Amino acid sequence: MSLTIGEISYTNILPFFYYLNRDQLKKDDVRFVPQVPSQLNQAMAKGLVDIGGISSFAYAKNDHAFTLLPNLSVTTYGKVQSIFMFSKYRIDQLDGKRVALTSSSETSIHLLKIIIEYFYQKDVSYEIVEPHFERMLNEFDACLLIGDDAIIANRQKQNGLYVYDLGEIWYKETGLPMTFAVFAVRNECIKQQPSKVLKIYEALVESKKRSELHHYQPMIKDILLTHGGIKDFWESYFEQLCNDFGKQEQKGLLYYFELLFKLGYLHKPIDHLHVWNPVMQY
Repeated sequence: MSLTIGEISYTNILPFFYYLNRDQLKKDDVRFVPQVPSQLNQAMAKGLVDIGGISSFAYAKNDHAFTLLPNLSVTTYGKVQSIFMFSKYRIDQLDGKRVALTSSSETSIHLLKIIIEYFYQKDVSYEIVEPHFERMLNEFDACLLIGDDAIIANRQKQNGLYVYDLGEIWYKETGLPMTFAVFAVRNECIKQQPSKVLKIYEALVESKKRSELHHYQPMIKDILLTHGGIKDFWESYFEQLCNDFGKQEQKGLLYYFELLFKLGYLHKPIDHLHVWNPVMQY
């Protein structure tokens, strides 16, 4: 029986995939599907993808069906440098304004809602649109972009715009890390194919460790060819990301879920994370 791995099509997920032996995994009947977070979230929910890095918010909507893999996440303790709100107004002046939200995200969309509605207590209207920087700001007062779209927009932005890093605001307000993406596996896959899930998990962890050991240098060299930018930016970008998912990262994620429930964006409280313990499988 084959397993499908969903691979987020953003650079921040690369450390977990860069050193994978894809040929060997394919021989083990594992296939890869690259998608943006919103597509991958839907595919996991529909059972079309078995294992993947999904938006943290997507896990909250399907926590009954998913188990989280330990030691793997896209987390920041402060600036994330790839999730920005670009605004014509200061954030404390957004009352009554219109904000465009990227269609590529769920976690970041809801993080921005926490920031605007809970931390700053402003009343704005939102609209989800395709991520296109110029069109968004032509039609709206502010816009949210994530991933490579946000990195490019920040590199090319015009003068006079206010730029807010959502990870930086979250950390300033809470003192907790913000986990934007988690690695999840469908529960039935663990029940039916625990050994194959373990092999994939170990490969992801090994790729993460090798990426960190080499300070992301081979990966950055490839990114410069495909995405441009400057080496110093990408070094700073990856070094400030946290790839782990331990107690502190889980604490921050649970507080994010707590605030979403308080604001009415989750229909039930999430007070426990289902994290896999591979040792317990054998």
